[in-house]
Amino acid sequence: MAASDRPDPDALSYEEARDELVQVVNRLEQGGSTLEESLELWERGERLAARCEEWLLGARRRLEAARRGGDPAAESPEA
Repeated sequence: MAASDRPDPDALSYEEARDELVQVVNRLEQGGSTLEESLELWERGERLAARCEEWLLGARRRLEAARRGGDPAAESPEA
């Protein structure tokens, strides 16, 4: 899939970003890509990892709010 065909990581769910990140890591580990392709994969992986972290931090905030008795829906990971 060409870089322009891939969805923006900011639009992905946690599961979508995680699954694509696993694919990116596997492709990098297999090798055989050009330096340019490897750099593009690395950059994509960094963006996907950041998206996953955003989701996880949002989930943590929601859990903490629920423990405090707040409204967990008010602290959605989607901005």
